[in-house]
Amino acid sequence: MPIGSTSPRARLSSRRVFRHPAQVIVFAFAVAVVVGTILLMLPVARVGAEGAPLLTALVDVNSAVCVTGLVTVDTPTYWSGFGQVVILGLIQVGGFGIMTLASLVGLLLSRRMGLRTRLTAAAETKSIGMGDVRAVLVGVAKVSLLFEAVTAALLAGRFLVGYDEPFGRALYLGVFHGVSAFNNAGFALYSDSLMGFATDPWICLPIAVAVIFGGLGFPVILELRRHLRRPRQWSLHTRLTVGTSAVLLGIGTLFVTASEWSNPGTLGTFDTPGRLLAGFFQAVMPRTAGFNSVDYGQMREGTLLGTDALMFIGGGSAGTAGGIKVTTFVLLMFVIVAEVRGEKHVNAADRRIGERVQRQALTVALLSIGMIAVATLVLLEITEFTTGQVLFETVSAFATVGLSTGITADLPGGGQVVLVVLMFMGRLGPITLVSALALRERQLRYTLPEGRPLIG
Repeated sequence: MPIGSTSPRARLSSRRVFRHPAQVIVFAFAVAVVVGTILLMLPVARVGAEGAPLLTALVDVNSAVCVTGLVTVDTPTYWSGFGQVVILGLIQVGGFGIMTLASLVGLLLSRRMGLRTRLTAAAETKSIGMGDVRAVLVGVAKVSLLFEAVTAALLAGRFLVGYDEPFGRALYLGVFHGVSAFNNAGFALYSDSLMGFATDPWICLPIAVAVIFGGLGFPVILELRRHLRRPRQWSLHTRLTVGTSAVLLGIGTLFVTASEWSNPGTLGTFDTPGRLLAGFFQAVMPRTAGFNSVDYGQMREGTLLGTDALMFIGGGSAGTAGGIKVTTFVLLMFVIVAEVRGEKHVNAADRRIGERVQRQALTVALLSIGMIAVATLVLLEITEFTTGQVLFETVSAFATVGLSTGITADLPGGGQVVLVVLMFMGRLGPITLVSALALRERQLRYTLPEGRPLIG
């Protein structure tokens, strides 16, 4: 073979590198993080004459793309208007999904979609089959813009009328927080997040509603739009997502409110309506938004541990929320119930759950626990913070929540890099990331004899 020539096998291998849609999504998110980091390192992005350090820019950009909200600097005072707009754009891109956004732009420009584009978009939107990808993309765009516009209008009106903000400033605040809320990002333009509005329902409730719907997932929102008044026609995924989300919101509200009712550092100084509103708001945010209207650094240990559980579960699949997702959690509960009862099959809402889905749920949960455990051990070794503080930080990062007890900025550089990795892996999901790294899919052509090792 002549020197410098490429073998057919090598050319075929190079073409296969990004054949799997999940690989393209991972690569695109990585590119967005790199480009965003470069933009935030420009002097124009920071208040002052110098550009931001590499690690500072990387943490904020990764947090924005992964719609998390964990940051090491104060967003409204550290970043200039240009920097804040960059962060807002990255939040929109990350929440909407880079491949979904790219496919939608291609659809609008050419009115055509190739097979690979359909596969990529289907992987990002979790749509069933490729025939409905076009409708899903358009629906996602309409729903996102609708919720963001309505939330922005309500917030802008409140800032304008209730807080005497100039029209331009009120509109900017409304748009920024509306986009951040629906995309479950948790970025705020106030140094104390939303603590100054803890008892204001005109600020907290629109943000909470946007967070809830953004966390349900696009397939659920689109199905609710079609069959809102006909729950019997809801798919199994929608029924599980809506039902489990409602239960978790109710339990979370009761738990946080009761646990922090008399805590003078959180809810204890509010009147009864204020406590109920703040308790509900703090139950919604682990969905995974990251806004806070009270100081999490003053919360009781039990409340933080319960919040860890809510953050780990997260929100709905194929949406802007993180965590292992409510469907994963409830399916594992059904698996446990079926095993305790000695039933051969796992049933949920008059449907039998396939073994492959059960394995996927178990894989997601165990991989997530493993990643959080490793990151927690690493941070405990390189910092002096308590186990509760570190665990809260790692769960928040992996579940792309953004809540913090206030230790993010005090972590050493290595600890901040750990959070960056956790946020990136948590946004993409363990199975997506693993499948992106696997260049070949292996399928056995034979079946081994069954074995029964002792369990327990």
